Amino acid sequence: MITLKPEGASEYIRLHKPENIMQGVNDMIKKCNISNYSIYLIDNVLFAYFEYIGSDFNADMQKMAADPATQKWWDTVKPLMQPVKNIKEGEFWANMEEIYHLS
Repeated sequence: MITLKPEGASEYIRLHKPENIMQGVNDMIKKCNISNYSIYLIDNVLFAYFEYIGSDFNADMQKMAADPATQKWWDTVKPLMQPVKNIKEGEFWANMEEIYHLS
């Protein structure tokens, strides 16, 4: 999860409409074994959910981070967000601990 800066919320939402996603970003997400990726919003708090279907999450995340289209996308959207309080060192999006799951 992460928070949107109040002044950045409408732009973040606009950028995430399907017609506004930068070319190559969604393809790289899929190439990095991410599926069923969703971002939810409530009170300027974003919650992202995805399913990882690969075998080396860290390698896939490094691959994504090295992609020029993804870097350009992050340079566009990161200024619109701010990490939540009490985030772990080195995180931008806060990872959450799963405490319940039903399949």
